[in-house]
Amino acid sequence: MKKINLAATLLLFVGSVSYAQSPKKPMAQLINDEFKFAASQYQVLAKNIPAGKTPQSFDKGKSVNYDIKWWCSGFYSGSLWYIYEQTKNEQVKNEAEAALKVLEPNQTFTGNHDLGFMMYCSFGNGYRITKNPAYKEIIQRSAQSLSTRFRPKIQVIQSWDKNKYWECPVIIDNMMNLEMLNWASDNGGNPKYKEIAVTHANTTIKNHFRPDFSSYHVVDYNPQTGDVLKKATWQGAANCSAWSRGQGWALYGYTMMYRFTKDQNYLKQAKGIANYILNHPNLPADKIPYWDFDAPLIPYAKRDASAGAIIASALLELGQYTDGKEKADFKSAAETMIYSLASDTYRAKAGENGGFLLMHSTGAFPLNSEIDVPLVYADYYYLEALARYKKWYL
Repeated sequence: MKKINLAATLLLFVGSVSYAQSPKKPMAQLINDEFKFAASQYQVLAKNIPAGKTPQSFDKGKSVNYDIKWWCSGFYSGSLWYIYEQTKNEQVKNEAEAALKVLEPNQTFTGNHDLGFMMYCSFGNGYRITKNPAYKEIIQRSAQSLSTRFRPKIQVIQSWDKNKYWECPVIIDNMMNLEMLNWASDNGGNPKYKEIAVTHANTTIKNHFRPDFSSYHVVDYNPQTGDVLKKATWQGAANCSAWSRGQGWALYGYTMMYRFTKDQNYLKQAKGIANYILNHPNLPADKIPYWDFDAPLIPYAKRDASAGAIIASALLELGQYTDGKEKADFKSAAETMIYSLASDTYRAKAGENGGFLLMHSTGAFPLNSEIDVPLVYADYYYLEALARYKKWYL
């Protein structure tokens, strides 16, 4: 047993040295090359999508596609808009517009809290780039639909409907959907949308976080009194663990809330989460997290490229609201993540991986779901991180 562990340790050490010494492509060139690659690769992906569906993953040699009510349905079109913005490839634009058309019925969907993922990552990017007024109307209608899930007695947006496990569950992922509410209010919509976003963010700070700024995945509330029934996980390693993608959602969410409100409490929260992630002893040298910071069998646990992409994108924005060493540290960590994701370790080869860009994401390890596969939102936040770096740091 000692010989096996020693061999593994030596292998990890050699790998880390090789990583540190490998020459890096200039970031400007890397970003340009990655968007060109994405434009080509997504032509492969587009061929694997049945009519009326949206792509999710590629597993065991088969493409995985879901109905538009699936929470990830907006990431494909959102990725296409990022690619088009950087490449001006008209074929990509046409595919992005067609993908939006498929999603239009979601604007009145009230079945879960994920309208922000579904409709803002998609139509939000579409409107930002084209200023098509029809897209703005759809975003506003989607914000109205999302607002129906606000529970005044609890001061939160309910994530999932009541089921045999939960009474009124709220997940840390829900922070991401507040972006659409903020934007809608700031762009001619009902002011109550932003008020809901702020209220939800404040309640989440109060109940979702531990003193070290790590986050629970799920907080279950009594729908009548607002009392916390339990703090738990669904996709993490344990109720007491720090599920990696959840920490990414939290970091991104509070950084975004500071952007819209300039509330210093949100900036403090975002910095605390960032420092928790970046100083965690289980964060690997390449800064792409294991699927949970407390996962069993580290350093042999599965990675989650999607968590790395989300965290990188969030750190780049957080760097805009900091200065000095903090800004440099956040930028440096994001750079490491981007270089790692762009390497052969994580980025697929042309024509492979079902057309997706990144490999080695983990959806829900405890549920034996989407383990070590490409995931559409990993691509989305990777492309967003590349675009943000180009916009803010080049």
